[in-house]
Amino acid sequence: MCSLSVVIPTFNEATELPETVRYARQVPEVFEVIVVDGGSTDGTAGLAEELGCQVFTANPGRGGQMRLGASHASRDIVLLLHADTWLPPDAGHAIGECLQDPMVVGGGFRKTFRERHLLKIGARFRSALFFHLGGPILGDQGLFVRRTVLERIGGVPDMPLMEEFELCRRLRREGRLKLARATVSTSVRRFAKRGVLRTYLRMGQVLLGYYLGRPVEELVRKYEQKR
Repeated sequence: MCSLSVVIPTFNEATELPETVRYARQVPEVFEVIVVDGGSTDGTAGLAEELGCQVFTANPGRGGQMRLGASHASRDIVLLLHADTWLPPDAGHAIGECLQDPMVVGGGFRKTFRERHLLKIGARFRSALFFHLGGPILGDQGLFVRRTVLERIGGVPDMPLMEEFELCRRLRREGRLKLARATVSTSVRRFAKRGVLRTYLRMGQVLLGYYLGRPVEELVRKYEQKR
């Protein structure tokens, strides 16, 4: 039976966090939930303490926040989880099955969207297809990794963007990544904010820039620009 440390980076997530923590705690293998807050102004850090999480603060930026949280993880497996992604009850069992293969160093889940939206159609298939075509485990899929391997590669990359791409690239040097036989559910909120086509276009531009070796600061400006 595996033992999990769940690490959740937050920034103004008081609305989403309680349910995410509740779903995480329904997984028998979850031993601790670590929240790393990036300076929220809506009381997220205090709420996380009330929910019984270990709470740390850091400069905003998911890479650095997850890096700090993972450095405090005490269990065999570190699970990096977005604040709006809900784990299924069998998540721990599915992770354990994946890691029975000693060549597997980590992995993630298939995902679906909770809200009624066109994006929900085929989401599980698309997430699996992207991975099998050589893509990384995306942040909203949940990314689990053996703690010893994470320590060996120097921890989660301290990057303000594309941290999961870089992390998966480094992990694949150490062994295999695998999708667990379980599905997480996440929110469409980032797509609703900008629109589906605009969001995918922006993500595609940033991804291309990353593979072309553009500076991370440039990618952040591109991703965050309002138009």
